[in-house]
Amino acid sequence: MRTPYNTLALAVAAALAAAAGSALAQAPAAPSAAPARNDLLTVYRLALANDPVFASARFTRQAAAEREPQARAALLPNVGASLGYNATSFDSKTPDFSRSFNSWGPSIQASLPLFRPQAWNAFDQAKLQVQTADAQFAQAQQDLVLRVAQAYFDVLSAQDDLTAIEASKKAVSEQLAQARREFEVGTKTIVDTHEAQARFDQIVAQEQVVRGTLIVRQNALRSIIGRDPGPLLPLAEKPALAPPQPADVETWARQAEDGSFGVQAARFNAEIARIGTTLARNGHLPTVDLTASIGQNRSSGSVNTTQSNTTTTGVVGVQLNVPIYSGGLTQSRVREALAIEERSAQDLESARRTANQNAKQAFTGVDFGLAQVRALESAEVSARSQLESTRLGYQVGVRINLDVLNATTQLFSTQRDLKKARYDFLVNGLRLESAVGSLDERDVQAINALLAR
Repeated sequence: MRTPYNTLALAVAAALAAAAGSALAQAPAAPSAAPARNDLLTVYRLALANDPVFASARFTRQAAAEREPQARAALLPNVGASLGYNATSFDSKTPDFSRSFNSWGPSIQASLPLFRPQAWNAFDQAKLQVQTADAQFAQAQQDLVLRVAQAYFDVLSAQDDLTAIEASKKAVSEQLAQARREFEVGTKTIVDTHEAQARFDQIVAQEQVVRGTLIVRQNALRSIIGRDPGPLLPLAEKPALAPPQPADVETWARQAEDGSFGVQAARFNAEIARIGTTLARNGHLPTVDLTASIGQNRSSGSVNTTQSNTTTTGVVGVQLNVPIYSGGLTQSRVREALAIEERSAQDLESARRTANQNAKQAFTGVDFGLAQVRALESAEVSARSQLESTRLGYQVGVRINLDVLNATTQLFSTQRDLKKARYDFLVNGLRLESAVGSLDERDVQAINALLAR
């Protein structure tokens, strides 16, 4: 015979089952005074303005951009000016032959490099260094997109975990209350009460862990955007997820080997090292400069006369400097440059292999991630059907309240896992775009359109 407590339990289980379909899809309705929720695009733009890691990359790029004009300066004329003042005292052993006089005057010197191969090598290196800095900055911007998206979905995932465990806690608490009531009237044993209490205590402990995880992930997002992230828009209940195009992992891998910003930076560094070897070898070559100077000297006298005079001097010439012996310095620099060139070639190959591997890994994550999403969508339908069947079995007396509770918990867990699979699919899609060097704000906007409004 079904007691009133059984009827109450059935009502509670039915209410939980009705709520299961939407508990994880969206947060409970907020009061009208609740703050507006931030979406992924808003959070990303906050990160652009406030993330210190990205700001450091931006200033690094600005500093590197100055290397080109600095190297160019060594190929341009160099002009300087000077002003001198001298006081001279002359005293001879010859009687009555001592004199003091002063001289002063300005001068201007100028030089123009005519033949400086090392300066041209350094200039070529500087241009490549600027391109390297641009590639590294582009990679930093892609990394920011990935960090923001990962942190955003980590917060949503922790919120989903908390929603699921709170729902389970509510169901178990109802079971515990019912077990106590039935023990009091003699329809259940103390063992059932202890079992329900143990399960409730376990969920309470798990809830504390999940709450701590949520705080940690919110702090991680706060460290990127420089402020409290506040409420975040969740993913839509049934977002439209598309497989990667083209659907060929080798195509993505080849694109990554060529388009990855990491590969581009390594390629520029390899070229810089090659030019560095040429620069070191050019240390054996002479340099030729065109020099010119003009100066004026005013004197109150000289050794031979006490009359004041003013002289103006102009000089134009060509200066040749020929290195003959530097203690083996040039040869050592050549050997060093050759080793650096070989190292850079290996770094380039490593960057290509890493880009290839990253593209394949991300593609696999997207491909199998989508399959996992589809499987969990089917599992959600099955879990919902199982819950309905269990409820029906409870009504006819072939299932107990614990069976309904387990079926409800299973539905919540499946919905939570489905959400997490969707988050991972979207993040892996961003990683795939980053692997080939095409990730930008448009990809953020595409994901942002999948959020629930």
